[in-house]
Amino acid sequence: MDAMHRTEGLLGQLIAYPTVSADSNRGLIDWAADHLTHLGARCEVMQDDTGTKANLWATFGPEQDGGLVLSGHSDVVPAEEPNWTSDPFTMVERDDNLYGRGTCDMKGFIACVMAMAPEFAGWELKKPIHIALTYDEEVGCYGARDLVAALTQKGVRPAMALLGEPTLMRVIDGHKGCCEYTTHFHGREGHASAPDKGVNAASYATRYASKLLSLEAELRGRAPADSPFDPPWSTINIGRITAGAARNVIASQAEIEWEMRPVTPRDTVQVLAEIDRYGAELLAEMQARDPAANVLREVIGEVAGLVPEDRNRMAEIACALTGANGCDVVSFGTEAGLFQSLGTQCVVCGPGSIEQAHRADEFVARSELAACLDMLAGVQRYMV
Repeated sequence: MDAMHRTEGLLGQLIAYPTVSADSNRGLIDWAADHLTHLGARCEVMQDDTGTKANLWATFGPEQDGGLVLSGHSDVVPAEEPNWTSDPFTMVERDDNLYGRGTCDMKGFIACVMAMAPEFAGWELKKPIHIALTYDEEVGCYGARDLVAALTQKGVRPAMALLGEPTLMRVIDGHKGCCEYTTHFHGREGHASAPDKGVNAASYATRYASKLLSLEAELRGRAPADSPFDPPWSTINIGRITAGAARNVIASQAEIEWEMRPVTPRDTVQVLAEIDRYGAELLAEMQARDPAANVLREVIGEVAGLVPEDRNRMAEIACALTGANGCDVVSFGTEAGLFQSLGTQCVVCGPGSIEQAHRADEFVARSELAACLDMLAGVQRYMV
């Protein structure tokens, strides 16, 4: 059976595991570990604290520093869109496309890697090839964070990492970070006719939101001159505000859900310092009226950006294997910045289009999978 047929069969198996982030991914991870162990890989399943989620770290070749990581996240977003034309967790073929939740984001890449694993096992590797499958990328990259922490503790230092997010096989060497927060305001309820007897959480949340908007305007004015991103500045978005019970009741609770997509880590540090200072000012006002009042910024997820590097061996190899003339940047976030924090040179390059991700009738084209398999086969010349 050739690699393409293996890939399609494996993709069907992967899609059949409904690894929505809210649920366990252990079925898929345990199956993948068994599959790779039988091929001779050294596998370690790394559980989270609940035991319901796990990363897989599998290695072919010598036990030494350096080498290459092929990384993909095992989780998918929910398939609750009403306009699916087939079962999201049963792979369907139509017009040379393969449909199902996760086909492009990003089980198509994982299927390609798993299909090439017998080849990896047969190569006389001089450097290790690692396969990393992570959990909960879609909700904050929690699995990759745990994996990177574990590798740091073990002293494992891969030289390069290729993350197979859907890029239509373009080589990506940079993306912004993504920092997500919910700020909670706890005031004191009362009748609107006596505003001084309450602490209006909605009013304080409104002032906080105004501060975020002013910070966003400042970020627009200090975009790096050489920023490759569109837009070139760090952005702040207020996605959701909830507060209160009725128009004639002083709101005792309010929440602001917001995010920042920083171009540089410096912007993250500066914005958080400024908004936390302002939050402390609001809190002092609130507690002067009710000591039980509170303002709390909750971290939902902080995903590091992928910073383009002048010298990136992984980018050179990926461009040579795909025929690309150079690298691009993208606006969506990935786990690549976490691997970069290890000192690993990273690119993002994988089959499928991000335009198909998180949508009904998600699909990946067979031609994209074939191009990915060609790239992975070409890795041999750099690893033996």
